Amino acid sequence: MECKGGTGETGAESGLISDWAELTHECLLNILSRLTFEHRWTGPMFVCKPWLNACKDPSLNSVFDLETRFDSSTESTRWWTPEFERRIDAMLRSVITWSNGDLTEIFTRHCSDLSLNFAAQRCPNLQVLSMKSCPRATDAAMAQIANHCRNLKQLDISYCYEISHESLTLIGRNCPNLKILKRNLMNWLDPSQHVGIVPADYLNACPQDGDTEAAAIGKFMPHLEHLEIRFLKLSAKGLVSICEGCLKLEYLDLSGCANLTSRDILNSTSNLKDLKEVKKPNFYIPRSVFHTERYGHWRLYDERFQTDVFRI
Repeated sequence: MECKGGTGETGAESGLISDWAELTHECLLNILSRLTFEHRWTGPMFVCKPWLNACKDPSLNSVFDLETRFDSSTESTRWWTPEFERRIDAMLRSVITWSNGDLTEIFTRHCSDLSLNFAAQRCPNLQVLSMKSCPRATDAAMAQIANHCRNLKQLDISYCYEISHESLTLIGRNCPNLKILKRNLMNWLDPSQHVGIVPADYLNACPQDGDTEAAAIGKFMPHLEHLEIRFLKLSAKGLVSICEGCLKLEYLDLSGCANLTSRDILNSTSNLKDLKEVKKPNFYIPRSVFHTERYGHWRLYDERFQTDVFRI
């Protein structure tokens, strides 16, 4: 340790270095507020009891954000295990308790009904709920969210296959401020990117009732401005339901919606005056997806590669 002024005194001996554990609560909050959620959970919480108590302060627990961590990591089979799910549930329940009712944003994956029900009961001010890839999140928990978290503005239930159109109906009815909905499915046209990571039975459970979900969105979510339904299995009829009911849409992502043609999209969205961006399906579909008979490939080209220019 460096000496001061050549006197031989160290900083500790001269009293210039204080015990970090003796920092005031206000000072600790100021420091910890500059760290990300992830950094607080992987370091300061384990320094000492005063630091742990500071990390539990409601002012630091208005947002639960694990999405940045998931995004920066390579997906693992471990994420799909019950043990991992229990860890996520435990973390979320802790933050909900510490927030003292002030939690407004949740960004997570692989949670279950256990923590979602807890959030519904304890987070009346919840505005953002992003809960992608939650295989054991069900309509029952979403019903609780719809009944108790009526200030929701943003909902992401992508890759949650146990959540159905019933949840969309309840959320739409009870959460009139909802502006953003993300209901993306995994790539069922070419599932190779998921094979070996996502359990096979879950991949095979991909929802089939795209038009029913589209009808619920169109009927009960009239204030939507941003909608993502990548790989949703809807037809032109389903898209019409959405476009007739959600007239305020500014952004619409239809990537992977293989049952839609360019003409379907153009006709359906023509009445959306505020629409700024539409992401259309990638019309390359692996031949293995279709079981065509002899000459069936001509029908495939006609329907999937959009030869509308030759139609009368």
